[in-house]
Amino acid sequence: MKIKLLGKNLDDIRPLLKQFDLEEADDFELIITHGGDGALLGAERDYPGVPKLPIRDAATAKTCSLHAPEARLRDFVAHQKWSHLPKVAGRYLDREVAGINDIILYNDDRLSALRYRVHIDGVLYASEIVGDGAVLSSVHGSTAYYRSITHSTFRTGIGLAFSNSTEEINHLVLDPATTVEIEVLRGPAVLAADNTPCRIEVPEHGVVTLYQKKETANICNLDDFMCPTCRTLRHPDKYKSKL
Repeated sequence: MKIKLLGKNLDDIRPLLKQFDLEEADDFELIITHGGDGALLGAERDYPGVPKLPIRDAATAKTCSLHAPEARLRDFVAHQKWSHLPKVAGRYLDREVAGINDIILYNDDRLSALRYRVHIDGVLYASEIVGDGAVLSSVHGSTAYYRSITHSTFRTGIGLAFSNSTEEINHLVLDPATTVEIEVLRGPAVLAADNTPCRIEVPEHGVVTLYQKKETANICNLDDFMCPTCRTLRHPDKYKSKL
């Protein structure tokens, strides 16, 4: 199979490719990311929709014996379980950012709160919210920034959370076909996705549209990449009660 290899410490994994009949080529049909979550997010940003196999970089992230790089490649050859992750997106004028985890609209001036108005499917939800900003999360991203704001996760739909708002306002889990519009009342604001370096500045009275994309991120053997045992090895202090 022809593949593209992305990430860090690639010379650590290249010697393994040949024994699994994998070859780096320009006309690749699979991307193997060697690194952490950021490597996978970045690969999907740069090559959206192309199938991906994420492998942890053992030099920087400890893995259990079942999920070391060689074991991950062996498992890929033996069996493939594909996850088709819904992606979320944000648009301002003719510019769009998209991500596997979340879309974030936040205050450009970190010393000044953002003021914004929210419509959901054209219906006014909040006439003015004051805070750090808003987050639209996918199901996969519900265990990331969304959880840190809401202390909750969800299994279906898309999540809308409001970061450090001065008002008491409910976070929402919405139908995936829902469209959210946010008007910046006092800004400027910045629109971003996942860990992308791309930032879109949104001026006062600018309107941002948030939604779930039709396209998905196609990831192979994702459950093993997110292995709880590997996570415990990487963060022993955080998970010491499980050791």
